[in-house]
Amino acid sequence: MPRDNMASLIQRVARQARLTFRSPAGPAFGENLHRLQQLLDEVRAEDLHLAPRGPSAAAAAGGGPPWAGVVPPVSYMHICETESFSMGVFLLRSGACIPLHDHPGMNGMLKVLYGTLRIACMDTLPAGAAAAPPPPAGSGSGSGPCLRALFRSRQHYTPASPPCLLSPHTDNLHQIDAVDGPAAFLDILAPPYDPQHGRDCHYYRLLEGPPAGAEPPALPREVWLVETPQAADFWCGGEPYPGPRVCL
Repeated sequence: MPRDNMASLIQRVARQARLTFRSPAGPAFGENLHRLQQLLDEVRAEDLHLAPRGPSAAAAAGGGPPWAGVVPPVSYMHICETESFSMGVFLLRSGACIPLHDHPGMNGMLKVLYGTLRIACMDTLPAGAAAAPPPPAGSGSGSGPCLRALFRSRQHYTPASPPCLLSPHTDNLHQIDAVDGPAAFLDILAPPYDPQHGRDCHYYRLLEGPPAGAEPPALPREVWLVETPQAADFWCGGEPYPGPRVCL
Protein backbone atom coordinates (compact mmCIF):
# COMPACT_ATOMS: atom_id res chain seq x y z
CA MET A 1 0.00 0.00 0.00
CA PRO A 2 1.54 3.36 -0.98
CA ARG A 3 2.27 5.74 1.84
CA ASP A 4 0.99 9.30 2.01
CA ASN A 5 3.20 12.09 0.75
CA MET A 6 6.33 11.81 2.89
CA ALA A 7 6.91 15.53 3.05
CA SER A 8 3.43 16.08 4.47
CA LEU A 9 3.96 13.62 7.32
CA ILE A 10 6.98 15.31 8.94
CA GLN A 11 5.38 18.67 8.19
CA ARG A 12 2.21 17.54 9.98
CA VAL A 13 4.30 16.36 12.93
CA ALA A 14 5.96 19.78 13.18
CA ARG A 15 2.66 21.65 12.93
CA GLN A 16 1.06 19.43 15.56
CA ALA A 17 4.07 19.92 17.85
CA ARG A 18 3.74 23.68 17.48
CA LEU A 19 0.03 23.48 18.32
CA THR A 20 0.58 21.11 21.23
CA PHE A 21 3.39 22.95 22.99
CA ARG A 22 2.20 26.49 22.33
CA SER A 23 -0.10 26.11 25.38
CA PRO A 24 1.17 23.20 27.50
CA ALA A 25 -1.02 24.31 30.42
CA GLY A 26 -4.13 24.69 28.28
CA PRO A 27 -7.26 22.51 28.52
CA ALA A 28 -6.60 20.84 25.15
CA PHE A 29 -2.99 19.87 25.92
CA GLY A 30 -3.73 16.21 26.64
CA GLU A 31 -5.72 15.77 23.44
CA ASN A 32 -3.12 17.57 21.36
CA LEU A 33 -0.31 15.53 22.92
CA HIS A 34 -2.12 12.31 22.09
CA ARG A 35 -2.56 13.41 18.48
CA LEU A 36 1.14 14.30 18.27
CA GLN A 37 2.04 10.90 19.67
CA GLN A 38 -0.11 9.22 17.02
CA LEU A 39 1.55 11.17 14.21
CA LEU A 40 5.04 10.55 15.56
CA ASP A 41 4.31 6.83 15.74
CA GLU A 42 3.78 6.82 11.96
CA VAL A 43 7.22 8.23 11.12
CA ARG A 44 9.72 5.83 9.57
CA ALA A 45 13.36 6.26 8.58
CA GLU A 46 12.51 6.43 4.89
CA ASP A 47 10.20 9.39 5.55
CA LEU A 48 13.31 11.38 6.48
CA HIS A 49 15.47 9.87 3.72
CA LEU A 50 17.52 7.93 6.27
CA ALA A 51 18.92 4.42 5.98
CA PRO A 52 20.56 2.28 8.69
CA ARG A 53 24.34 2.69 8.73
CA GLY A 54 26.91 -0.04 9.02
CA PRO A 55 30.08 0.11 11.14
CA SER A 56 32.45 2.98 10.45
CA ALA A 57 35.03 2.28 7.76
CA ALA A 58 37.69 3.58 10.13
CA ALA A 59 37.52 0.68 12.58
CA ALA A 60 39.44 0.94 15.82
CA ALA A 61 42.49 -1.29 15.78
CA GLY A 62 42.23 -2.19 19.45
CA GLY A 63 38.81 -3.77 19.23
CA GLY A 64 36.98 -0.80 20.73
CA PRO A 65 34.01 0.95 19.16
CA PRO A 66 34.70 1.67 15.46
CA TRP A 67 33.97 5.37 15.98
CA ALA A 68 36.38 5.81 18.91
CA GLY A 69 38.71 8.74 18.32
CA VAL A 70 37.60 9.03 14.68
CA VAL A 71 34.08 10.46 14.48
CA PRO A 72 31.60 11.60 17.14
CA PRO A 73 29.76 8.72 18.83
CA VAL A 74 26.53 10.70 18.36
CA SER A 75 25.45 13.12 15.63
CA TYR A 76 22.47 15.46 15.44
CA MET A 77 20.46 16.51 12.38
CA HIS A 78 18.54 19.72 13.04
CA ILE A 79 15.08 19.86 11.45
CA CYS A 80 13.37 22.90 12.99
CA GLU A 81 13.06 24.99 16.15
CA THR A 82 10.65 27.56 17.55
CA GLU A 83 10.37 29.15 20.99
CA SER A 84 8.07 26.31 22.06
CA PHE A 85 9.81 23.21 20.68
CA SER A 86 12.78 21.80 18.75
CA MET A 87 12.87 18.76 16.49
CA GLY A 88 15.77 16.78 15.05
CA VAL A 89 17.32 13.36 14.59
CA PHE A 90 20.01 11.80 16.79
CA LEU A 91 22.22 9.14 15.21
CA LEU A 92 24.14 6.79 17.51
CA ARG A 93 27.07 4.71 16.34
CA SER A 94 27.18 1.07 17.37
CA GLY A 95 27.98 0.92 21.07
CA ALA A 96 27.36 4.64 21.64
CA CYS A 97 25.63 5.99 24.72
CA ILE A 98 23.98 9.32 25.50
CA PRO A 99 24.77 9.51 29.24
CA LEU A 100 22.14 10.00 31.92
CA HIS A 101 20.91 13.59 31.66
CA ASP A 102 17.92 15.76 32.52
CA HIS A 103 15.44 18.04 30.73
CA PRO A 104 14.58 20.81 33.23
CA GLY A 105 10.91 21.82 32.98
CA MET A 106 10.60 20.20 29.55
CA ASN A 107 8.39 17.72 27.74
CA GLY A 108 9.90 15.34 25.23
CA MET A 109 9.08 12.62 22.70
CA LEU A 110 11.46 10.11 21.14
CA LYS A 111 10.67 7.78 18.20
CA VAL A 112 13.20 5.16 17.07
CA LEU A 113 13.78 5.25 13.31
CA TYR A 114 16.16 2.31 13.01
CA GLY A 115 18.16 0.06 15.30
CA THR A 116 17.49 -0.75 18.94
CA LEU A 117 17.81 1.59 21.91
CA ARG A 118 17.92 0.70 25.59
CA ILE A 119 16.44 3.64 27.50
CA ALA A 120 16.66 3.97 31.27
CA CYS A 121 14.18 6.49 32.72
CA MET A 122 14.17 8.18 36.13
CA ASP A 123 12.23 10.80 38.10
CA THR A 124 13.80 13.27 40.47
CA LEU A 125 12.46 13.10 44.03
CA PRO A 126 12.02 15.99 46.48
CA ALA A 127 14.95 16.39 48.84
CA GLY A 128 12.82 15.45 51.86
CA ALA A 129 11.49 12.27 50.21
CA ALA A 130 14.69 10.26 50.53
CA ALA A 131 14.05 6.90 52.17
CA ALA A 132 17.76 6.23 52.69
CA PRO A 133 20.81 8.35 53.52
CA PRO A 134 23.13 9.33 50.66
CA PRO A 135 26.19 7.18 49.97
CA PRO A 136 29.29 8.08 51.97
CA ALA A 137 31.50 10.83 50.60
CA GLY A 138 34.04 9.56 48.11
CA SER A 139 31.90 6.62 46.98
CA GLY A 140 31.80 8.06 43.48
CA SER A 141 34.08 10.01 41.22
CA GLY A 142 31.53 12.76 40.58
CA SER A 143 32.17 16.08 42.31
CA GLY A 144 28.65 17.51 42.06
CA PRO A 145 25.71 17.33 44.45
CA CYS A 146 23.84 14.10 45.14
CA LEU A 147 20.27 13.76 43.94
CA ARG A 148 17.61 11.28 45.01
CA ALA A 149 15.68 9.72 42.12
CA LEU A 150 13.18 7.01 41.31
CA PHE A 151 14.62 4.59 38.75
CA ARG A 152 11.37 3.81 36.93
CA SER A 153 12.21 1.66 33.92
CA ARG A 154 14.82 0.24 31.57
CA GLN A 155 13.32 -0.86 28.26
CA HIS A 156 14.30 -1.65 24.69
CA TYR A 157 12.78 0.44 21.89
CA THR A 158 12.73 -0.36 18.17
CA PRO A 159 10.98 1.21 15.16
CA ALA A 160 7.95 -0.93 16.06
CA SER A 161 7.74 0.61 19.54
CA PRO A 162 5.50 3.58 20.38
CA PRO A 163 7.26 6.86 21.16
CA CYS A 164 9.05 7.20 24.49
CA LEU A 165 7.64 10.18 26.40
CA LEU A 166 8.98 12.40 29.15
CA SER A 167 7.40 15.26 31.07
CA PRO A 168 8.76 17.85 33.52
CA HIS A 169 8.04 15.42 36.39
CA THR A 170 7.93 11.91 34.87
CA ASP A 171 10.85 10.09 33.19
CA ASN A 172 12.62 13.45 32.95
CA LEU A 173 16.07 11.89 33.32
CA HIS A 174 17.15 9.22 30.87
CA GLN A 175 20.14 7.38 29.47
CA ILE A 176 20.08 6.12 25.87
CA ASP A 177 22.27 3.24 24.63
CA ALA A 178 22.54 1.85 21.10
CA VAL A 179 22.19 -1.93 21.33
CA ASP A 180 23.64 -4.40 18.81
CA GLY A 181 24.43 -1.84 16.12
CA PRO A 182 23.81 1.77 15.11
CA ALA A 183 20.49 3.45 15.84
CA ALA A 184 18.64 6.69 15.15
CA PHE A 185 15.67 8.44 16.69
CA LEU A 186 13.48 11.45 15.99
CA ASP A 187 13.52 13.77 18.99
CA ILE A 188 11.10 16.53 20.04
CA LEU A 189 11.86 18.71 23.08
CA ALA A 190 9.47 21.36 24.37
CA PRO A 191 10.61 23.97 25.07
CA PRO A 192 14.17 23.67 23.70
CA TYR A 193 17.22 23.72 25.96
CA ASP A 194 18.07 27.31 26.90
CA PRO A 195 20.64 27.91 29.68
CA GLN A 196 19.63 31.58 29.96
CA HIS A 197 16.14 30.49 30.99
CA GLY A 198 17.20 27.73 33.39
CA ARG A 199 17.00 24.88 30.89
CA ASP A 200 20.60 23.67 30.76
CA CYS A 201 21.48 20.00 30.38
CA HIS A 202 22.99 18.31 33.46
CA TYR A 203 24.67 14.91 33.48
CA TYR A 204 24.44 12.34 36.25
CA ARG A 205 25.89 9.02 37.29
CA LEU A 206 24.22 6.31 39.30
CA LEU A 207 25.76 5.83 42.75
CA GLU A 208 25.17 2.17 43.39
CA GLY A 209 27.23 -0.86 44.24
CA PRO A 210 27.03 -4.12 42.28
CA PRO A 211 23.84 -6.16 42.80
CA ALA A 212 24.02 -8.76 45.53
CA GLY A 213 22.80 -11.55 43.21
CA ALA A 214 23.06 -12.41 39.56
CA GLU A 215 19.94 -10.43 38.68
CA PRO A 216 19.87 -6.61 38.81
CA PRO A 217 17.61 -5.06 41.45
CA ALA A 218 13.96 -4.85 40.50
CA LEU A 219 12.40 -1.65 39.18
CA PRO A 220 11.07 0.78 40.13
CA ARG A 221 13.40 1.59 43.04
CA GLU A 222 14.89 4.66 44.69
CA VAL A 223 18.51 5.46 43.84
CA TRP A 224 21.11 8.15 44.45
CA LEU A 225 22.65 10.08 41.56
CA VAL A 226 25.65 12.39 41.49
CA GLU A 227 25.93 15.28 39.06
CA THR A 228 29.00 14.95 36.83
CA PRO A 229 30.68 16.87 34.03
CA GLN A 230 29.99 15.73 30.49
CA ALA A 231 31.89 12.46 29.94
CA ALA A 232 35.15 12.80 28.03
CA ASP A 233 34.17 9.99 25.63
CA PHE A 234 30.80 11.55 24.76
CA TRP A 235 30.33 14.39 22.33
CA CYS A 236 27.77 15.20 19.67
CA GLY A 237 28.60 16.24 16.12
CA GLY A 238 26.36 17.76 13.48
CA GLU A 239 25.17 16.43 10.15
CA PRO A 240 22.91 17.93 7.48
CA TYR A 241 19.29 16.79 7.55
CA PRO A 242 18.50 15.02 4.24
CA GLY A 243 14.73 14.76 4.61
CA PRO A 244 11.75 16.84 3.49
CA ARG A 245 11.87 20.51 4.37
CA VAL A 246 9.71 21.67 7.27
CA CYS A 247 8.17 25.16 7.15
CA LEU A 248 6.57 26.79 10.19
